[in-house]
Amino acid sequence: MTLQELLERYPQRASSGVPDWMLGYFRRRAISFANGQTDTTTTVCWIQSRTFTIDLRLPIAQAQPPHREWVDYLPAELEVLANYEGWAADSEWTGETLSWHGESSLQLHNRWPEPALLQRVGNCMIEFAPSGAYVEDWRLQPSPPGPLIGLRLIEERDLDTGVRRHRGGGLIICGDHAALVLGRADDLIPHSASGLLCDEVAEAAGDAERLAHLFNFETSVASGSITTGYRVEHSTCPARVGQILCPLDGFEYLPDSHQVVQQLTIEGSRCERRFAVDTIEAAISFKQTTGFSEDAAAWYDHESPTLTRYTEPHY
Repeated sequence: MTLQELLERYPQRASSGVPDWMLGYFRRRAISFANGQTDTTTTVCWIQSRTFTIDLRLPIAQAQPPHREWVDYLPAELEVLANYEGWAADSEWTGETLSWHGESSLQLHNRWPEPALLQRVGNCMIEFAPSGAYVEDWRLQPSPPGPLIGLRLIEERDLDTGVRRHRGGGLIICGDHAALVLGRADDLIPHSASGLLCDEVAEAAGDAERLAHLFNFETSVASGSITTGYRVEHSTCPARVGQILCPLDGFEYLPDSHQVVQQLTIEGSRCERRFAVDTIEAAISFKQTTGFSEDAAAWYDHESPTLTRYTEPHY
């Protein structure tokens, strides 16, 4: 069945998770650090389902190396690729802070260990690090009301050989936006003393097999629709940009295990992805507004001649 048919036949909402104002696709507008420095340039994407998050962090497009065979990458290009960030992790909301655990990550260490103190006004969600190290300004990306589908990837296997291709990750559909994470097939055993991905990659330069193993991971963010498909706009895998995120058919719901399987063809191989269901919801409103209290609305109306002189949407 198609993803749309899955949505229509087996709708279900997670019994817990983040509040509605946190759902959807957010882009980071800025991060400001305690030392007075601010970054407004790095491409950072946050896609949120009910109980798990997908995150992607990349340098500007001009600094991203093109797709090459692994043996053809220059050391400087490999260094850039080794500093990409992409992950999927369970998210736990306490009513004030959001924390993450059980992540499937391209990096081999956790670069963002602090929980998030979060508050949203309009389309702006502010995240404070409890330590005071930084504050981030996130903006909800526009989308008309649409589906919210969260599927945690258990594994992807080649059906002909039985070989596991990926383990961990997930797929999130949120209106006009979508994201996919495919974790490494197996735990990675570090060769370098530091155990950092950048050092692992530097030592593996020219070794196509080792580099393929190190980079057997994908985080991709896409836009489109559940009827026409989603095309990748940002990815840890250079070759994936411009491609279809994933097929929208081949799905089967397994009620006894609360799982979804998808059969698909990848580079000529018959494969199967097995997912655990987080949530399957037909209609979520990704509102750009959070509303005013009665007193605040009266203040805004009274002072609007100056408050609204230069206002416009920012995403």
